[in-house]
This record gives sequence, C-alpha cells and structure tokens, in this order.
Amino acid sequence: MSYKVAIVGATGNVGREMLNILSERQFPASEVVALASRRSLGQEVTFGDKTLKTKCLDDFDFTGTDIVLMSAGGSVSKKWSEKIGAQGCVVIDNSSHFRMHPDVPLIVPEVNGDAISGYTKKNIIANPNCSTAQMMVALKPLHDYAKIKRVVVSTYQSVSGSGRAAMDELWHQTRAIIVNDPVEPQIYPKQIAFNVIPHIDVFMDSGDTKEEWKMVAETAKILDPDIMLTATCVRVPVFLGHSESINIEFENPIDEAEVFDVLREAPGLLVIDKREDGGYITPIDCVGEFATYISRIRRDVTVKNGINLWCVSDNLLKGAALNAIQIAEKLCSDYLKKD
Repeated sequence: MSYKVAIVGATGNVGREMLNILSERQFPASEVVALASRRSLGQEVTFGDKTLKTKCLDDFDFTGTDIVLMSAGGSVSKKWSEKIGAQGCVVIDNSSHFRMHPDVPLIVPEVNGDAISGYTKKNIIANPNCSTAQMMVALKPLHDYAKIKRVVVSTYQSVSGSGRAAMDELWHQTRAIIVNDPVEPQIYPKQIAFNVIPHIDVFMDSGDTKEEWKMVAETAKILDPDIMLTATCVRVPVFLGHSESINIEFENPIDEAEVFDVLREAPGLLVIDKREDGGYITPIDCVGEFATYISRIRRDVTVKNGINLWCVSDNLLKGAALNAIQIAEKLCSDYLKKD
C-alpha cells in the first residue's frame, strides 16, 4: 500500500523536516509533492536522495492525493484546508487554525491516537502547538497512573518556533553585540540575544498570552478537561529545542521511583536523569532526536503528591513535523487502507 502525499509549505523549516522524516521513516509514499507559494515556485528541496522542485499551491490539482501535510501558517490553512478536504484528501494541519474546532481531532498519537477516527467529519486533523505536544507525551502516562490534578508549566522556547527569520535575528543580534554594532529588534518586541522574553504570541484580556492559552485549551482537548493548568511561556536565545519545567500535583500518591518507572516504559520518551553535573538533557542535546527527554525528576514537598520534572524536545520534530508524520502513519495503518 502506498499513498500520494503533498506538503504545503515545503520550503519552510517544518516543511523541510517533514520531507526528511518521510524519507527517514520510509513512509509508504508512491509520490511526494512539494508545494509552496507562487514566489517560491521552482525552489528545490530535498527528499531522501531526490531533489524536488516546488509547485504552486494555487495551481495544484489535489485529485488523487491521499494526504496533505499543511505547514504554511494559519491564513493558508484557513483558505485551503477545507477545500482540499472536500476533495477527499485528508489534511494534517500544523497551524493553530482548526485545533479547537469541535469537528477536527487534535492529536498526539502516543496520547489520543484513537481520536484520529474523527477526521471523517471534515477530512482535517490538527497538529497541536509545539509546547503542548511534548508536554502531552510526558503527562499522559503519569495521568493514567496516578491522575493529574494540577499542572504549573514554565516554558523555555527556542527562536525556531517563530520561523527562519527569527533564527536569523538571533544570529545577527548575537554577532552585532560581540562586535559592538547596534541591535535593532524586528521579529521580537525586545532584543532576544543574551536575553529572555516572557511573551509568545499576542496578549489576551486575561493577561495570558495566546501561547499560554493554547497550552491550557489543548491539554483539555487532548488529555483531560478536568486538569487545571497554568502556563508561563518564555522565548529564550536558543536556536532549536524547547524546554519545560513542569510541576505536577496528582490526585493519588506517587513517588519518584514510580515516576521513573512509568516514564521509562512510556512510548516516545527517554529518561536521562543522573543527579550529577551534566546528568540531564539540555536543548542542544535533543536537536535532531525524535524522543522527548525527561530529566530532574524530584518531589515537590510543598504540596501533597507533587512532582517536578524537566522536559526537552526538538520543537521542529515532535513539536511539529514528527508528530504530523506519526499522525499520517496511524491514519494509513488504521483508516486509509488501500488495495
């Protein structure tokens, strides 16, 4: 069985990772098409040992295409995803546009893979926010074991979450500071080099940013609406890899040893936690890795049944491209079986 796959936004950071992962995981694709805007028409991207030239999304005929991996932003998804889905093609959308739509499943395969079945309502499946995705992989097995009551999460998110221009901004600002040139922020509201910015996405009336709201709302949809969660999302001067400090309060007793055992057995996770210098994972360690890493597991003695942990993942992979490909793999194995 093989499937025709199109990637919208193939020239972007996530689109390129999608192409790499499709090849690396030997996804059963009979054909892979790279799509982008008209200004990127003909630009070359790599798929395994092949070079693909991008085609224009506006002119592409989706007839015969089985799966579209949409990674071109919310406005493009808003314009195109429902049109593509209406042609019988399943869209896996990496933008935020459809995440909270009641007829669109929001999926982390290790957590709620069975909910993929709801794709038939609109032929659209949503990929969660990058910061939510890695947290869900960590929380799911613990919630099953001892039932999570409350979560306090602080994120340390790399600039790649804002796109290639943000990565360039960090690079140019860093160089400018070293050579004593002026620094002029463009992508971010303040200097990002040698700084941290407690502001991701727009501010809401509550005082939360939309990124923080996403973590709350998406956790409720993916895992359990009864979990109380509060988030503080911070942009840090790191090129790749999101980190999260997660404080968890459980309904039922759970100790450190049980947390170790549960997480070590859980899919998609690797526990690296030695109580010594360097015995933990940092963002630079996770770049290019499919796993979500857990370190710094310890009791929170200020609350009953409290645990702290450190969670790190490559945000372009599990936070975006890898999760989308895993959704596509399960979609094909369980729902889109072809003769």
